[in-house]
Amino acid sequence: MSMFCFQSQETARGTGCEVRGVCGKTEEVAKLQDLLIYSLKGISETVVKGRIQIGNLSDVNHQVITSLFMTITNANFDDSAIEAQIKRVLSLRNGLKKTVNTEGLHDAANFNADTRETMLEKAAAIGVLSTEDEDVRSLREMITYGLKGMAAYTEHALNLGKENPEIYAFVYEALAATLDNSLTADDLVSLTLKTGEYGVKAMALLDEANTSKYGNPEITEVNIGVRKNPSILISGHDLTDLEQLLEQTKGTGVDVYTHSEMLPAHYYPAFKKYDNFVGNYGNAWWKQIGEFESFHGPILFTTNCIVPPKSDEVKNRIFTTNSAGFPGCPHILADAKGNKDFSQIIALAKTLPAPDEIETGSIIGGFAHNQVIALADKVVDAVKTGAIKKFFVMAGCDGRMKSREYYTEFAQSLPNDTVILTAGCAKYRYNKLKLGDIGGIPRVLDAGQCNDSYSLAVIALKLKEVFGLDDINKLPIAFNIAWYEQKAVIVLLALLYLGVKNIHLGPTLPGFLSPNVAKVLVEKFGIAGIGTVEEDIELFMS
Repeated sequence: MSMFCFQSQETARGTGCEVRGVCGKTEEVAKLQDLLIYSLKGISETVVKGRIQIGNLSDVNHQVITSLFMTITNANFDDSAIEAQIKRVLSLRNGLKKTVNTEGLHDAANFNADTRETMLEKAAAIGVLSTEDEDVRSLREMITYGLKGMAAYTEHALNLGKENPEIYAFVYEALAATLDNSLTADDLVSLTLKTGEYGVKAMALLDEANTSKYGNPEITEVNIGVRKNPSILISGHDLTDLEQLLEQTKGTGVDVYTHSEMLPAHYYPAFKKYDNFVGNYGNAWWKQIGEFESFHGPILFTTNCIVPPKSDEVKNRIFTTNSAGFPGCPHILADAKGNKDFSQIIALAKTLPAPDEIETGSIIGGFAHNQVIALADKVVDAVKTGAIKKFFVMAGCDGRMKSREYYTEFAQSLPNDTVILTAGCAKYRYNKLKLGDIGGIPRVLDAGQCNDSYSLAVIALKLKEVFGLDDINKLPIAFNIAWYEQKAVIVLLALLYLGVKNIHLGPTLPGFLSPNVAKVLVEKFGIAGIGTVEEDIELFMS
């Protein structure tokens, strides 16, 4: 086969992409991503076995996190950028090796590849399938995908000046462990849960970074219509980029709209001072093919969720930054102080028409943990009086598969005495439905981006405390989560670490789960897939 990748939910046939990624990545990009991860494992083993102090590795720490983020599904399709990152990582690794005893280090810490040809040749030998035992392979990949999701949240926090050295240390520990053939499946199961533990730390770090800089999210009505000004669409997850874009566009006559996972930026108090921060345009990431055509203005991708554009007209309006990348699209770098120059995007916006209106009205969000806890008395009273019978956590990702219509039908079919807690782009399956409220509490409470699944965990733990329960699973909360990529994997592992059981995961279980690993998840944690809407609601409500 040309390549092998099964890290996303839409992987071909549910088993793995072998010729070209369903996400759109080419064989070369897939192989280079494999080699980049392998290079990170070599750095990690060098750090762990060399007992190198994390505090002495500032640039290495940051490059490892960036490299992991670059390999997330739909993040970076630029083969040249990935090749350059491999060379950067190998140079850092070789520099570290000069300071330690290199005896007994794995091949990942010793190989060198100087040209594209030698990189691809090496990649063919070290890909996912090079681990022969399917259970060990399954667990190694689940850990690696969890680390990718963790890296995304860690990079966002880093861009806001927040770091936790413990997270870097664990990333090195876990990546090095995936090279250790002496570890058993049981050892790797334990490491998987530990990955969830550090996933919680990463999400807590990002929550602190966002709220300390931009304030606690608050209940906000977000416009989904348009104005008649030239405009820029900002997609992805990085709030630092949004802040800089808003600062540079104020007073220019150029409006800024959020797209997909950037929608929750409207909930932060700090962004409400910008008159040109107009609203949200469109829906979940996968609908961008049509929505970008009607937007007309430039699009800035701050992170993953790029779908390869079908026309040059749209491609010529796309810009990337951070770990995102697409061949032929300008990539904007930060200077030494973290500042970015978006003048090229602003200048282009002024030459292009205003966006076409594709919908009107508004949607409500801003129900992160601080806001919901402020409403705790009202929520608890509604539960005690029976006005609210059950909460459904429907966080996670959206995607293209027709089977995801299940989540819209599920939301529509839930009894009127239930409330949906959501975060991530999965919300676009139901956040525009008219589901009403319960005593003034909206039946869809949007906490924010996928990383704000942390908020949902904090809310659940607070309710557990309020109701005096000894087990989070005794709460009237059910988990019916959709997944697509690796940030959803770390959210799942974080929930498992926190003790949440009986999570339903769909629309399909991960292709990277071997039958034996899937059996462990079912027997130990109660993980299950989805059935029909009617069957699942009956099961949950019972």
